[in-house]
Amino acid sequence: MSFQAYLDAVETKTGLTPRQLIDLAHEKGFDENTKATPIVEWLAADYGLGRGHAMAIVHVITKGPQISDKHVDSGGAHSDPSNMLWLDGKATNPAG
Repeated sequence: MSFQAYLDAVETKTGLTPRQLIDLAHEKGFDENTKATPIVEWLAADYGLGRGHAMAIVHVITKGPQISDKHVDSGGAHSDPSNMLWLDGKATNPAG
């Protein structure tokens, strides 16, 4: 599953775009300095997310939408077409 597919699955499960979850995280005081554990615990308790999906959200909360170039068109299971993740909802993603 690509990184973007994880974010899309989170949106399907929660009804919230990644950007909306980032905004909610910031309201709770989570930012780039927050360790993963409290964010994962919040996402599990409030949205029922498992660790893998929660960690995708942790990444965009703590590191932003850019991912490593090693994941771009790598041909592997986690390959993404771009090093920038789309955070504004799968229905509006220009990459389709």
